[in-house]
Amino acid sequence: MTHQDRGHYAMKHKNIEQDLRIAAALETGAITSKNGKKTITCEELHLISKNLGITPKEVGIQADLMELRLKECQLGLFGYEPDGKNFNKKVELSDIQLADIQAIAPDGRTTCIKCWQAAQKLNMSRLDVGSVCEKMGIKIKNCQLGAF
Repeated sequence: MTHQDRGHYAMKHKNIEQDLRIAAALETGAITSKNGKKTITCEELHLISKNLGITPKEVGIQADLMELRLKECQLGLFGYEPDGKNFNKKVELSDIQLADIQAIAPDGRTTCIKCWQAAQKLNMSRLDVGSVCEKMGIKIKNCQLGAF
C-alpha cells in the first residue's frame, strides 16, 4: 500500500468477511494511540495467531479489516515513533553469522520468515537480524502478517 492509502487497510481484502473470534482477540490487544487511532504490535498479532491456532496472515487480514495500524515490527522495519524504523546500528556479527545471513538472501532479498528462522538459529534477536539486513542492504519482503 502507498502512504496515501494509509488508514484504508480493509481495501486490500474486498471479498473477505470479519471473523468475530479473531476480531475479539484483536480488540483486546489493540491500543489507542495519541491521535485516537487503534494500533497493535507485530508481537501481539503473532501471539494472537499462536493462541488461536491460525496463521499470522489470517490475523493480519483481520487487523486490516478492522483498520488497525500495525506497529513495532519485530525486525525493526516499521511502526516505531518518531522515525518509523528501529535498527540497532551497533550490532556486530561473526563471519559465520554474516555468512548465514547472506545465505538467506543470495540475491539481496529475503523474507520475514527466513529472518525469524535465522534469528532463532543464530540465537539473536529478530531486531538484530533486521538491523544486519539493513546494514547489508538486504531487502526483506513478504511480511508474515501481510503488512509488506
